[in-house]
Amino acid sequence: MAHPRTFRFGVQISTAPGGDLAALAHKVEDLGYSTLFLPDHFGDQLAPMPAMMAAADATADLKVGALVFDNDYRHPVVLAKEIATIDVLSGGRVEFGLGAGWLNTDYEQSGIPKERDGVRIARMAEALDIVKGLWAPGPFSFEGEHYRIAGLDGMPKPAQQPHPRVLIGGGGPKVLGIAARHADIVGINPSIPAGEVGPEAARDAAADRVDQKLTWLRDAAGDRFDDIELNALVFVVNVTDDPDPVREMMAGIFGVTADLVAESPYVWIGSTGEIADQLRAARARWGISYFVVQSDALEPVAPIVAELSGT
Repeated sequence: MAHPRTFRFGVQISTAPGGDLAALAHKVEDLGYSTLFLPDHFGDQLAPMPAMMAAADATADLKVGALVFDNDYRHPVVLAKEIATIDVLSGGRVEFGLGAGWLNTDYEQSGIPKERDGVRIARMAEALDIVKGLWAPGPFSFEGEHYRIAGLDGMPKPAQQPHPRVLIGGGGPKVLGIAARHADIVGINPSIPAGEVGPEAARDAAADRVDQKLTWLRDAAGDRFDDIELNALVFVVNVTDDPDPVREMMAGIFGVTADLVAESPYVWIGSTGEIADQLRAARARWGISYFVVQSDALEPVAPIVAELSGT
């Protein structure tokens, strides 16, 4: 059955005001957001796994996840067990995001080696096979280039069967190809091969680049494409009745044109009505219906969430 492509929204938080994550999670749920996500980095943020559990425990229906877990930071056997545990304890509310890692400073400061893109991506693909295998009934074995699993029956099994929905985000053909074949939710992301956000990452957020990414995804997904929910993480939100100066400022910061800023699905600048129209246009052009905003946009975007969710 094809995915209905109705709008839903998530928010990505790093910390909670006053350390009160329960209150923040309540607010996220009360404002109509579907999902609370955390990033997975070593900087100033809560660790995603315990924070996910705390947010789920404080709410009734809110989904929780990381956007996304860096595969290099955890062995897939450990990751599978911890995610399944949270899924069981939350009553089946985990969305499982997995990625190959990208942020230079995480690797440099932690001492974890950052191997070349192809190695990290291949290791992530193996890890995804392992996690799904451990969530399936019975013992699981795996012989790969990076991992070996010998007859391990992953316990507990997740509450969601056959498994929690898998989210993989990518900006290039290799990761988008893996996502197309194996993910339930695909994040269409700017590519950041340099390991830090800069002008080229901003250029890759342009509408024509998103067109190219959708072509890669559609070609790799084949008959699966209509079943995939498409996602975008939004980097900038500014609700204003005078958008042009803000777009010009953003264009200057990233060394791109104001038109690129205006057309990008990752940048929302305008009135609530204008942004709602932008999202309808993005869904019509690309099929993207699941948008995740940063925590500072939680309340400003709430009227848009109320208007569009489920439509």
